Amino acid sequence: MTRHLSAILRLLLVLSTIALFAATPAPQDWTHYVRIAAWSLHSKDDAPRIVREAQASHVSGIEVDNDIPGRYESFLHPEEKLAAIRAVADEAHKVGNHAFVYIAGLECITANADQSPHSLAKDHPDWLQRKLTGEPAIFGGGTAFWIAKGDEDVWISPYAPEWRKTYMERVRQIAAAGIDGIYVDIPYWMTHFDGWEDSWASFDDYTVAAFKQQTGLDAKRDLKLGDFSDPNFRKWVDFRIQTITNFMHEIDQTAKSVNPKIKTIPEIYPGIEEEAVRVGADVYSLYAVNDAIAHEYEFGGGDHMASSRTPLDWFRYQVGMTSFRAFAEGKPTWILNYSWDGDKVIAPRDAMENLFMSQVMAGANVWDARGHVMSGSNDLETRKRVFAWIAAHEKTFYMPRLPVKSIGVYFSPATRNSFSKEFLSSYEGILILLMQKHLPYAIVTPRTLAEFQGSALILPDVRLLDQSERASLQKFVGAGGQLIITGADATGLTSQKNITRYSDCPGKAYLHALEADFEGTSPSSQNAFLEALPANDQIKVEASPSVATHIVQVDGKFHVYFANFKGLVGGKNARQAPEAGVRITLNAGGTAKFLSFLGEEEELKGERSGNGSTVYQLPPILRGGVFWIK
Repeated sequence: MTRHLSAILRLLLVLSTIALFAATPAPQDWTHYVRIAAWSLHSKDDAPRIVREAQASHVSGIEVDNDIPGRYESFLHPEEKLAAIRAVADEAHKVGNHAFVYIAGLECITANADQSPHSLAKDHPDWLQRKLTGEPAIFGGGTAFWIAKGDEDVWISPYAPEWRKTYMERVRQIAAAGIDGIYVDIPYWMTHFDGWEDSWASFDDYTVAAFKQQTGLDAKRDLKLGDFSDPNFRKWVDFRIQTITNFMHEIDQTAKSVNPKIKTIPEIYPGIEEEAVRVGADVYSLYAVNDAIAHEYEFGGGDHMASSRTPLDWFRYQVGMTSFRAFAEGKPTWILNYSWDGDKVIAPRDAMENLFMSQVMAGANVWDARGHVMSGSNDLETRKRVFAWIAAHEKTFYMPRLPVKSIGVYFSPATRNSFSKEFLSSYEGILILLMQKHLPYAIVTPRTLAEFQGSALILPDVRLLDQSERASLQKFVGAGGQLIITGADATGLTSQKNITRYSDCPGKAYLHALEADFEGTSPSSQNAFLEALPANDQIKVEASPSVATHIVQVDGKFHVYFANFKGLVGGKNARQAPEAGVRITLNAGGTAKFLSFLGEEEELKGERSGNGSTVYQLPPILRGGVFWIK
């Protein structure tokens, strides 16, 4: 065990260093333009039908469920499933499509384990994740909807060397089959089943030994679990996040060693919130080591079914997705979310359209699924219509978006990790305020801070900064940038004319007001804060606070993306009231275009104003739309 553990730790230390740096954004490829749907792949005979059905509904990224390492039988004997993967890849490539295959991360199911002398847990009990008390992560039918009666479901330690060696061999074999992508489902520490939420697992021997070798600490004795004031527990939190990041990086590098063009895509349900810390899968870290992320995103406990969302839920969803787009730094963001699941009041079509609209306006790729599973559709005709429309306008939504003299809002992973509730209420509140006030904004992270050139940077209750971050902030202020600090101040900067401090965070106050009375809360309630922000002399957008706006440059041209949530009532009404009277003022003229969601492009002629700017009157916006200068 010691020899194998030392080898794997040496690899992980190398990967740990690599993972600290974001990869250079790659040119756009098929992953940036996917319109996804999923199918079960039982055998190679299914391949022609799957690709035929995908083509008929304008799907351009085919997910196939053919899990090799997540089923003990195929973990040991993968030959039949590898043949099916090869067949579906060949069929997709014949028609110019792409396919990617689902595999489990750290979960493995043994079918009918109650009737067999062999199962993963019976054969390899040392591989399992464990609670501090030693209880192994073994579950049976009914624990989750995908675990059948009589099956054994286990969660494995990423430090189990024999398992990891075989797992990576299966990754190599899958990559060699010619598939375009490997989709790794929820690579988590087991903390999300009943009774495990506060376990902060895993305390198996392999993981405890790895932590001891890296930090000198005994995870079973030297930590106060759940106490973020304990520096040793914070080291455990960071270790768990880095472990999952390293695991996904090794999958990526292993796959590319035999198939350099293959893509790796983890599926993660935590987003920017505290759940990322608990399960150890942090999308900010994972974007640096994978090609894309598929987000099964529930935005901090909000309703993840589109038919039930309130306008505030929808705004929080925009915050999450635009944060992902910032973390991605040019890589694609895929969204696996759910629109409708038997709601008797809301029509599937309305829920689907709202979900797709909200995603494309944020620049995320869409995935159509039925109910709560990955495959099927709630309404296939709606999928066909929406996917065809997205295909016709894909460059408008998925070409790189660049900031426009933006107000930066800082996402601090370290603060989120240790002070989730305090940081996120400030961060979300400020971003929603800027979206409702229709101001150009950009989300800034530790990886992009040094290059940020916006007019102002807001630190929303940021409580932890390292020396590199402080140095970048000092340089930003020294170059004349306006720094706005709300709530806690971790900068160490002295008072200067271009530093503004708010001891009481206006973003936090605004979010609390929205939570209490969304309809009755106006951005004008934070006028003192808004008026302190630098004015933007390039563009002005006038619309109601029911509309979220994203103001960017695409291909060197101003683009304004609108997502309208006016009149939506969760579970009762999924048809918006049109947003009329929207005006855009630019300091430069020219013919403009407007594309409404599921509509056709319209030309707009601006009117010159007395100060030389040009004013454009937009047609009524129903669900959403995009404006740009031709």
